Amino acid sequence: MPTVPHTERHFRAAPTIRDIVIGMADGLTVPFALAAGLSGVGASPSVVVTAGLAEIAAGAIAMGLGGYLAAKTDLEHYLAERMRERRETERIPEEEAEEVAQIFRYYGLTEEQIAPLVAAICSDPDQWVDFMMRFELGLEPPDPVRARKSAFTIGLSYIVGGLIPLLPYMLLDQIDRALGASVLVTPLVLFLFGYIKGRLTGISPWRGALQTVFIGGLAATAAFLLARAIG
Repeated sequence: MPTVPHTERHFRAAPTIRDIVIGMADGLTVPFALAAGLSGVGASPSVVVTAGLAEIAAGAIAMGLGGYLAAKTDLEHYLAERMRERRETERIPEEEAEEVAQIFRYYGLTEEQIAPLVAAICSDPDQWVDFMMRFELGLEPPDPVRARKSAFTIGLSYIVGGLIPLLPYMLLDQIDRALGASVLVTPLVLFLFGYIKGRLTGISPWRGALQTVFIGGLAATAAFLLARAIG
């Protein structure tokens, strides 16, 4: 009887999607709110574009640097915990071996089944530490170049997102028309962005779209009202 090969498809780009979401969402909302606030106080399209581009440049650098430092901190934390686990397996091997056994007990294995597994794991120092990092601490080894990737992805996503609400101000010479077009375009892009994010991450695309519009719209509205109040 012919069988169909079983192929598992798991989404493995979650950190990259997270960085894109962070950069794109902020890039769409913050420059939009700035542009809308300046529009509300009578600024010309050229002033809005100049201020918006300056904000995008500063925001992309700041967001990218934040992503770099966050990823760097994750790597440093992992390495520090790995060194600690290495010291513990060398100084208190009996206690660490018992922790390995406890992990297997959690999965319902008997003592007869556990004993050879513990012996096999503890016979290799690197394997032992890897096991403890993953199953005791729940830590996976970070990508060594993750910090640079995160900085680039977040910064670029911020630039792309920020240019979208500014585009009407670049193309239209009347401030009211530019503001109206920006108000229409930004939620639409947020919706499409959320829909695509949902498809990629496996959640309901419509739920992802509506969630992104709601959160992005809420942030943009709050920033817009604040800008208007200050202006």
